[in-house]
Amino acid sequence: MVDLFLNRVLVENNSDQDELNTEREIIGILENRIILLFFASIGCEKCHKFVPVLNHFFKRLKDPAYIEYPKLLALIYVSLDQSEEQQEKFLKEFHKKILFLTFDDPYRKELQSIFQVTHTPTVVVLRPDGSVLSPNAVHDISHLGTNCFHNWQESSEIVERTFMLNEEFDDLNLRSATDPVRRLKYKTEDDKRRKRWWKLWEKEDRNSQKEKNETLDDRRKEPDKGTWRKR
Repeated sequence: MVDLFLNRVLVENNSDQDELNTEREIIGILENRIILLFFASIGCEKCHKFVPVLNHFFKRLKDPAYIEYPKLLALIYVSLDQSEEQQEKFLKEFHKKILFLTFDDPYRKELQSIFQVTHTPTVVVLRPDGSVLSPNAVHDISHLGTNCFHNWQESSEIVERTFMLNEEFDDLNLRSATDPVRRLKYKTEDDKRRKRWWKLWEKEDRNSQKEKNETLDDRRKEPDKGTWRKR
């Protein structure tokens, strides 16, 4: 996921609009996090209605006033505005801790093409390895609130150092009862890789067993030459 924004400039939506442009800064703010890419524009009426919902969602997960340990989440605004003035005006409606790409960065259009964004508002949810958890989470955020983040978190198997000690998430007892449902909805690349590995292992195991059976059959077919004893 971090690779998606290396060698790019991300800007914080604070009063100073601090730029994050070094590899260390980008890794520090994006590594091991679920990333939300918010595609919108000031000219979109639905976007205006959704921004307060998104701000509340983000604040509940990141603001120390609401939560003791901020969640491993980053929100990046990918502007589809028609001018820099429109983008700057729209950014005033956003939470101060979100990130955004500058208006003159052509990478905005690249991201729109990569994730096939055809309408706004769109919130693309990415897990830390860059695979897509949801191509558009606007509906989930609006109707499920912060609960959908917990779904993404479990599907991504992100380890929060605030509560994980020596345990491993591979222990099924540590997952919630709804984990299979989440995995079905938010299918990840790891799930696909594990499935492919399991099929490969089964195939190799069958071939190995087949060779053993053939060897045993060959031995059974050999004539018994008997044993000569010296008298």
